[in-house]
Amino acid sequence: MDFSRITILCIGDVMLDRFLHGDIERISPEAPVPVIRLRETREMLGGAGNVANNIASLGGRAVLVGLVGDDEAGAQLRRIVAGNARIVPALAATAHRPTVCKTRFVAGRQQVVRADEESRAPMHQDEQAALIGMIDAHLGDAQAVILSDYGKGVLSRELVSHVVAAARRRAIPVFVDPKRDDFAFYRGATCITPNAREMAAAARGPADTEAEIETAAHRLMAAGGFGAILVTRSEKGMILVEPGGTASVPARAREVFDVSGAGDTVIAALALACAAGRSLVQAMHIANAAAGVVVSKLGTATADIAEVMRELSAQDAAAGAAAGIAGVPGLLTWDAARGLVSRWHDQGFSVGFSNGCFDILHPGHVALLAFARSQCDRLILALNTDESVARLKGAGRPVNSLAQRAAVMAAIRYVDAVVAFGEDTPIELVTALVPDVLVKGADYSVDNVVGGDIVRAAGGRVVLAELVPGQSTTGIIARMRDG
Repeated sequence: MDFSRITILCIGDVMLDRFLHGDIERISPEAPVPVIRLRETREMLGGAGNVANNIASLGGRAVLVGLVGDDEAGAQLRRIVAGNARIVPALAATAHRPTVCKTRFVAGRQQVVRADEESRAPMHQDEQAALIGMIDAHLGDAQAVILSDYGKGVLSRELVSHVVAAARRRAIPVFVDPKRDDFAFYRGATCITPNAREMAAAARGPADTEAEIETAAHRLMAAGGFGAILVTRSEKGMILVEPGGTASVPARAREVFDVSGAGDTVIAALALACAAGRSLVQAMHIANAAAGVVVSKLGTATADIAEVMRELSAQDAAAGAAAGIAGVPGLLTWDAARGLVSRWHDQGFSVGFSNGCFDILHPGHVALLAFARSQCDRLILALNTDESVARLKGAGRPVNSLAQRAAVMAAIRYVDAVVAFGEDTPIELVTALVPDVLVKGADYSVDNVVGGDIVRAAGGRVVLAELVPGQSTTGIIARMRDG
């Protein structure tokens, strides 16, 4: 995934997150409170600033629009923004309020207390006019807009209406991380991303089960004119409700250190993926993986694209292990493989397919697999069963059993999933999986690759890999017999 050409306009409550780390060694003699001996101070962008930070970390470009006070916290916030080449500052100065600053005192990995500096007063007209001027100046460069509402006053009704109307005129999607329990405040947005508690408050009723969330979401979407609602449910994963249907994705079990800023990561990844051409369902999978990365970190954290790709792979591996064939590590059932292909397509990945006996692994095999993986995002390798190999290769074959071959092939870094077929050709398996790319060696022609017509009819392609001269399992066995 490459988001380097995507620009997201981030509008909302910009904050400075300050973390004071130390150790608790005693109780104060002045009052029954712990005394923290400070040893480190860390400062970073928070609120809408953390959304922009996540966009930059994922490889995109963010234009950050918000209010900053004339104070030390504001000066530090501007310095942090200036130090990130992928964040464009569009910050309006204000004399009416301080820069929002959240100071957290942390002992070990435990937050002890938090002190907030802020004003929740409604915006002055000059503040709103300055923000709208910034928005109008940068909207034309954006492929998506994020409204990050932390309830600090920046997102007024007039400003939200102006942004949504201006974006819709340009066919630019608008994503909202809501704070208010009246979602109609964000009328006309493309997608809003409440957590489970916010969803229940807006629904004015139960929103615990998938059925309850779906019912409430359709009602809220109709009332507010939204295109979709994505509900984040912590350890339960996410649910996306669109007019045409509902989709969900589970969260992977992990050790959670801090959920601070996870919602910022979700909406940043969601907007980037959609702006890059992914569907909302595909974007949800990417956002879920990004959130999984940041909750395993302490403090207001971000995820980079390499971490997200590793998390997606780990989720796929966990799903594959749960659906594997008992006693044959690394080998999936056909149903599990179909589910994995569907999952990969939901994530926006292209799926490749190759097949063979792969009895004794040699450099020719590795070259074929490396080429096949270069043609797709995810590669499925189909192995002939032992009976099938014996019919094709004769007595004494295979040298290695299916279980042994599957274990070896599953460990090859170019292979993402391994399945088996007992027929002489993989035509039934190709029909079941319908990959995007079918890869065979150049000893075939494009027209006689089994299953090629099925793949091409579905809009896919057939490619041939050059063979490595002098490499074959039959040759290896012959040399071994010759001593």
